[in-house]
Amino acid sequence: MFDKKKRIVFLAVLFTATFAVMPMSYAMHIMEGYLSPKYSVAWGIIALPFILWGMASIQKMLNKNPKNITLLAMSGAFIFVISSLKIPSVTGSCSHMTGTGLGAILFGPAPVAVLGLIVLLFQAILLAHGGITTLGANTFSMAIAGPFLSFIVYKICKKCSVPQKISVFLAAFLGDIFTYIITSIQLAVAYPSQNGGVMASAMKFLGVFAPTQLPLAVIEGILTVIIIIALQTYAAPEMNMIQFTKEEA
Repeated sequence: MFDKKKRIVFLAVLFTATFAVMPMSYAMHIMEGYLSPKYSVAWGIIALPFILWGMASIQKMLNKNPKNITLLAMSGAFIFVISSLKIPSVTGSCSHMTGTGLGAILFGPAPVAVLGLIVLLFQAILLAHGGITTLGANTFSMAIAGPFLSFIVYKICKKCSVPQKISVFLAAFLGDIFTYIITSIQLAVAYPSQNGGVMASAMKFLGVFAPTQLPLAVIEGILTVIIIIALQTYAAPEMNMIQFTKEEA
């Protein structure tokens, strides 16, 4: 079992290292300097309580069982890898997957807020993906809002006896889409349309992201299902420790 864990961690590190050196490009994360100081500070203040909650949640989880660090680290690596894969959209900007649904399904939304913050910070510094001044806004959309919806969707599906694979797919898919909805609203609030205000501006931003983001969300849903199956196969003891049971055939 130790060899299996080493293989899983090695693959996560390998994929992270591979995609971390890919070419830079403009990205979905709100870029450095794009928000005025008042909005940058406001989103940072809004995100802060969730980050503190996430830190407390992670500390409590690791105090209960330090071995949970393996799955937690893998969830963070998954977020880093697939959110670094950027595809040009129709406007010259880029779209990408978020990867936060996996962590939300396994641990709940609170720890993912911290994982997402760490990923966004590294991407801003190392990949010029996002920015430091826009870190609060990007954290709220990708690491807080999206994971919360993923968690809620998964729990509702589980309560309604929806098959596990479908539940995981829907949670990851809708969490990804919701991230882009929140990002569009953030941009619309900062740059309302002269004709139609915030709502009209939000619809324009959504229209920019939709052609590339919808298929990416489908891919993310499928990838998340595959990762869950792989974890249940090769990391069953770790999955049992967080009480994530394998669906019976």
